[in-house]
Amino acid sequence: MDASAPDPATLDDEDRDRVLETVLGAYRMRVEITADVRYCGTWYDQEPATRHGQFHLLTEGECWVSGAALETPLQLREGDLIVFPAGVRHLLSAAPDAHLPDDAERDDTAMLCGELEFITGSGNPIFSALPAYFVVRSDESSAGFRQLAAMLIETSRDKRWGRQLVQNKLADSLFTMAVCEYVRRAERPRGLLAALTDARLSRALSAVHERPGEDWTIQSMAREAGMSRTAFAELFAATVGVPPIQYLAHWRATEARRLLKDRRFSVARIAEMLGYKSEAAFRRFFKRVEGVGPGKVRSRNEEDA
Repeated sequence: MDASAPDPATLDDEDRDRVLETVLGAYRMRVEITADVRYCGTWYDQEPATRHGQFHLLTEGECWVSGAALETPLQLREGDLIVFPAGVRHLLSAAPDAHLPDDAERDDTAMLCGELEFITGSGNPIFSALPAYFVVRSDESSAGFRQLAAMLIETSRDKRWGRQLVQNKLADSLFTMAVCEYVRRAERPRGLLAALTDARLSRALSAVHERPGEDWTIQSMAREAGMSRTAFAELFAATVGVPPIQYLAHWRATEARRLLKDRRFSVARIAEMLGYKSEAAFRRFFKRVEGVGPGKVRSRNEEDA
């Protein structure tokens, strides 16, 4: 069998979703509903490029999306979600070409718009693997996604106190589910997301994410994948974009950042949990990967609390 060929027939959805959950959960993410808008007649709305991601969930009617990131204008219908992870400039409009006269009678269009960004960590492997935009179609999505989107839409119509907080929490969950939907359906995923479509790499990644403090080697990772050491190392680096040991170091640093938020764990205890024989070795590793020491990260967490 070609070592570079995915084997989707044996892909374990639980392994893939477990890795997605651990990666997304390890980073502090801000997902916020910023607007609940309604359009009527012939309209268009230019969305500028931003430093954060953007998304639009159609709650009523239809609209068209165009811009440099899209080869052709894209039509969205009620319940569809479009995400621009890097916040690229795009245009929302009632018609495929917003600049041509259009006298057609149209129903109102409404949507929830929001922002998203990861605000901790030295780089998120899922975020960097996402395309310039992706769409989750309501009629092609899972029942769970549709139910969560419906809850978000219903909450947006509730004018009682606390609505914004509930909306943002639902939007956070919806984004996580949207990434899962994208991975399941993407024709040509890249980076970590491409690795999660390969049953062998997915098994190895799941094990590393579950047990980051284990004494991992390329050989032991390859054993989890059911591959030879050489074939695994080559496939992992070609797919994810970094060698397995480099990915492991980045994941341990990410876990360390998460654990440093919890004052119950001393730096020495965190070092032990992540497989380092001494606190000094862990401190050197962390500063090399993250650029600052663990004490600095812990103090920043306390300032942000």
